[in-house]
Amino acid sequence: MKAVLVTALSPDLSGVELAEVERPRGEVVVRMRAASLNYPDLLMTRGEYQFKPEPPFIAGLEMAGEVVEAAPGSGFAVGDRVRGGAKTGAFAEYVALPASALRHVPEGMDFPAAAAMGAAYHTAYVALVEIGGLQPGQTVLVHGASGGVGLAACDLARALGARVIAASHREDKLEMLRAVARPDAAILNTGRFREDIARLTDGRLCDLVFDPVGGDVFDESTRCVTFGGKLLVIGFVSGRIPEIAVNIPLIKGFSVVGVRAGEYARRFPERGEHVARAIDTLASEGQIAPHVDGKLPLTSWREAFERMERGDIVGKLVLEP
Repeated sequence: MKAVLVTALSPDLSGVELAEVERPRGEVVVRMRAASLNYPDLLMTRGEYQFKPEPPFIAGLEMAGEVVEAAPGSGFAVGDRVRGGAKTGAFAEYVALPASALRHVPEGMDFPAAAAMGAAYHTAYVALVEIGGLQPGQTVLVHGASGGVGLAACDLARALGARVIAASHREDKLEMLRAVARPDAAILNTGRFREDIARLTDGRLCDLVFDPVGGDVFDESTRCVTFGGKLLVIGFVSGRIPEIAVNIPLIKGFSVVGVRAGEYARRFPERGEHVARAIDTLASEGQIAPHVDGKLPLTSWREAFERMERGDIVGKLVLEP
């Protein structure tokens, strides 16, 4: 089968190729119909993600497709439409996974949307609901809102009754962001954006700040959290891991909380299952829907990675066999 194989870690994808590899074997084997790109996929090709697999490995966190082989007692049957994944292996024509790593695709959802839902919405739900304690009527500031995780956070927060302020560092994305994310407001998060937040919230500021960006965005966000609020640290796509003097959250009365959604589910499996069920329910009811910006063939994996790195997308890119 064809697969996107990382043969060596490199800063420029030079250690990645489309290769012919053996079809995998496992408890459940799925014919991949759509595989969604996530920023950790790019970081792993460089050895810059917290999980550092040794080459060679097949890239790709998540996918959706049809079951072609299933062990007795797995809970799946040939022909089932499923979504799921692991830390690697999704960017291939066939993917072998344990049954515990798969879920049935929600009714009415196509394969690209199902592939795009998993990691992004799981991260958003763990951050906003499980850790953030989101309540209807609260104000949520979402940074990196045009990315897959940020857009999922906007979608989920809106579905749960929050007031959403979507933020991006690119002015050319704001109009599309307004159309796709449908936030209550959209702002540029470059420079001193606290004044915009204060104006939009009548000075109350934000109950939750969802930050996958870090760097200068984090620094300014410490001025945007209301007393008793939470600044949720999702990642550092800006490239700079910020630091904070602890007297700032002390005086301002807010919490800085790190979010590792995958680790959360591993440590608290019953909560992880609850999160997955809640996301499936919201999707089945039509309350949330992943936005797929584009679909490319597996042979165009490099173009997909490069577009994601440049930030030329709103939502998710999907690879198809």
